[in-house]
Amino acid sequence: MADLRADCSACAGLCCVVPAFTASADFAITKPARTPCPNLQDDHRCGVHSQLRDLGFPGCTVYDCFGAGQRLVQETFGGRSWRAGPEVAGPMFAVYETMRLLHELLWYLQDALARPEAAGLHAELAQLQEETEVLAAGGADALREVDAPAQRDRVNAVLREVGERVRAAAPGPRKRFDRRGADLAGADLRRRDLRGASLRGALLVGADLRGTDLTGADVIGADLRAADVRGANLRGALFLTQFQVNAARGDAATTLPVTLDRPPHWR
Repeated sequence: MADLRADCSACAGLCCVVPAFTASADFAITKPARTPCPNLQDDHRCGVHSQLRDLGFPGCTVYDCFGAGQRLVQETFGGRSWRAGPEVAGPMFAVYETMRLLHELLWYLQDALARPEAAGLHAELAQLQEETEVLAAGGADALREVDAPAQRDRVNAVLREVGERVRAAAPGPRKRFDRRGADLAGADLRRRDLRGASLRGALLVGADLRGTDLTGADVIGADLRAADVRGANLRGALFLTQFQVNAARGDAATTLPVTLDRPPHWR
């Protein structure tokens, strides 16, 4: 099974090359896609890693590839770097986003399979996990032919059902807080009972979630940038990712799933 946690030491700085970013609150400069960031060193390490947030690059500190970068470099391309030449760089850059999406799907499937509430769906989830892993294990040519959005749609159809079952079994009110896809930017949600809530795809930028309990809440695709989760219980949140945790603002009192790390920029 793929390692779904990023290991930058085994990568070649792909997240500093392939994605594009625009000068904003998240990035101090504009960088085109498939162009190395000027802060990327010859050894594939960031030259300002310890100062990213101070220098205006908080977007770099929240990014997570779900282990796709190291898999491409070490497995798909046999340890070669994109610096070896265009014959490596072109194909590697072309399939990076596909690999990242497949690994993200594997992360959600892994979470779903660990939920006893979804036991009746475990066979179907395991089959989707195997199919997705086979796609990710293909060579560079095979990856270029993968219809990743179609696979995402197939997986998401089952994940929605998992979400409903986990939410229904969660403690809390009989009528669940359901704001899937809602614009909750800056909202004060501290008085809401969010156990078993549906926040799928919700815009929670800057939302106040201090002290809330998200046990059994479906947060797949929720935008948690600058959301205040200090003292919140995120341990039982469904489909929570490192990317979302990194983007939020927590503290030592925020409880996280054992599968996720406490961001070093949390104070």
